[in-house]
Amino acid sequence: MIEYRIERRSGVPTYQQIVRQTEQALRLGLLRPGDKLPTAREVVEATAVNPNTVLKAYRELERSGLVEPRPGLGTFVLRTLGMGETDSELRAELVRWTARARQAGLEQEDVIALVTSVVEREFADGAAESGADARAQKARTT
Repeated sequence: MIEYRIERRSGVPTYQQIVRQTEQALRLGLLRPGDKLPTAREVVEATAVNPNTVLKAYRELERSGLVEPRPGLGTFVLRTLGMGETDSELRAELVRWTARARQAGLEQEDVIALVTSVVEREFADGAAESGADARAQKARTT
């Protein structure tokens, strides 16, 4: 089950933090179709946020087609955002890389800034096409 962490000083509205953390859990495979999200009451008890904030986040997830409320039962995941098996190999590679960055003396914010700059450059218009070509080639070879 997902456990939400609310960063009150982040400047990001609380409902958006809940939406983002749910989407991240869907991308990482921590939540799968059919899983039940914690009830609004459970989230309120764990995070001390307003119940309406949790409901607003869940409505946003519902509008995105990611979850479905079932009256009397709870809110359930409809679909995932992850890519499946390849995630674990890439994750392991990223864990090794992050450990090397930490050993090199980089702080968490340094690593985030570095990764963000590389991701933004890689997914810029021209680079995104080369990434799609690489994925298509990999799919043909497997």
